[in-house]
Amino acid sequence: MQDAVLAMLAKEPSHGYELHARLRRSLGPLGESMNRGQIYVTLARLERAGLVTSEREDGLPERPERKVHALTPAGQQRVTAWLAEVGWPKPDLAEFHLKLAAAAAGRLADPVELIAAQRRELLRRLREAQQAALAEPAEPGPAEPGSAESGPAVTGPPRTGHSGAGPAGPGAGLLLEGVMLRLRADLRWLDACERAWSRADDEIEGG
Repeated sequence: MQDAVLAMLAKEPSHGYELHARLRRSLGPLGESMNRGQIYVTLARLERAGLVTSEREDGLPERPERKVHALTPAGQQRVTAWLAEVGWPKPDLAEFHLKLAAAAAGRLADPVELIAAQRRELLRRLREAQQAALAEPAEPGPAEPGSAESGPAVTGPPRTGHSGAGPAGPGAGLLLEGVMLRLRADLRWLDACERAWSRADDEIEGG
């Protein structure tokens, strides 16, 4: 939430209620539970951290919602670092979605390029997980399909090292399989993001 608020302030100084409205619009139905108080708490923390400055508008000293918030140089540096940041499982889907929306609204970066950078990171992690799964030693377990005990062979996906359970339970192969499944799902979502933002770019250029 803090980084998304900072990125939205990178476009222009704003009131808290304006930030709240922009975040809710960006998140759609998922933003309905966001109350305005969350934004003011976040802004107060950012101000204490030296990332945001706040000034009350003239004539309205008792209305905190009329305070205008702006980035400090340190806040701008943090926005730049956040836009360049790639990782997994962070950012979560909502945070990454807000990053794309803020980058586009403030013309801070090309959303399609941010998606490409995130995809490269996920592909790197998927390759690492696949290599680790191949290196995971197979554990003793039920007879393999096709053996004399199990009957005719049944085709299916390659098995990882979690085929059986040792004294402590299933091996690390089970965890690696979960990591790979999640990475593949996130990569498919990034493909959908790329299609959507590419269409948005085409519409802007065509309009």
